[in-house]
Amino acid sequence: DFMKQGHGMLLLYSLKNPSFPEYSFSSESGVMCLDFHSDHPYLLAVGFYDGNVAIYNLKKASSQPSYKSCAKSGKHTEPVWQVKWQKDDMDNNSNFFSVSSDGRIVSWTLVKNELVHMDVIKLSADGTRMQGPEGLQLQTLGSGTSFDFHKKIDYLFLVGTEEGKIYKCSKNYSSQFLDVFEAHHMAVDSISWNPFHLKVFISCSSDWTVKIWDHTIKTPMFVYEMGTAVGDVAWSPYSSTVFAAVTTDGQAHVFDLNVNKLEPLCTQLVVTRKKNKTTHVQFNPVYPVIIVGDERGLITCLKLSPNLRKMPKEKKGQEVKKGPEVEIAKLEKLLSLVREPGSKK
Repeated sequence: DFMKQGHGMLLLYSLKNPSFPEYSFSSESGVMCLDFHSDHPYLLAVGFYDGNVAIYNLKKASSQPSYKSCAKSGKHTEPVWQVKWQKDDMDNNSNFFSVSSDGRIVSWTLVKNELVHMDVIKLSADGTRMQGPEGLQLQTLGSGTSFDFHKKIDYLFLVGTEEGKIYKCSKNYSSQFLDVFEAHHMAVDSISWNPFHLKVFISCSSDWTVKIWDHTIKTPMFVYEMGTAVGDVAWSPYSSTVFAAVTTDGQAHVFDLNVNKLEPLCTQLVVTRKKNKTTHVQFNPVYPVIIVGDERGLITCLKLSPNLRKMPKEKKGQEVKKGPEVEIAKLEKLLSLVREPGSKK
């Protein structure tokens, strides 16, 4: 409950024992987001409601984070909505980024046992300046709600905002954006690049829509009206055309554009209580499993039925090709149907 902020918990579970966490940490402020380091999975970056970020080291038997920001070291002034690890920098220092409602995107680097911060970008709401007292120009900040880094182009990232805009940004330019998408009418709740196709990203919003984009084109390729606010959306790790979305009416939806471009393959009620909402969805990187989180703090683990992960049938004597190239081609073929004729491929 955002009105009554209390303590937070960070719990780590194994699928082998869903009834009891393997690790649990309590914090003074609510935990908003977390991210595991892909090369050092014992390192966990966490963002808090009070604007702080921290790193927990699961190898250490301490209940406290190993590193934490503080008011002196550039903490955010509003809740941190997302944290994401990046590749280690030139000096092999671990670093991650955070985005917050205060309009700042900050990079945090672990240098000699402390977190060093650097503001990468400050979002401004349309670059508008408000007239303050005595004619002072006040810059109004845009509020960042979500972001994602490009899988291959190291400096490129997208930021979704509370106003519904999506900014395409570069780590190298802190003052300007590469591009702005007038994406949604309400807050962008989640945004992510396709794991296979380098031009495609997906966004979802409280304005009831999920949209799929080519980052070189200003209008969306596919738009899905979900009938209620969409809390989160995630691409599958095994197919370029499969994604899952959760909506605030407690439902999880799985789409495969390759099978049906218009409708979800499956819509399932996950949360039954009236006042509860589904808020997050994530695919397991290896197994056909998704987990869905809700507002009451429950996590539901769902296995995708074989119909939801059908691969193309093998014809006699023909080998079905698999691999990233096939996945890219599959999505490219769908996009070429909706791209305007004559537009650049």
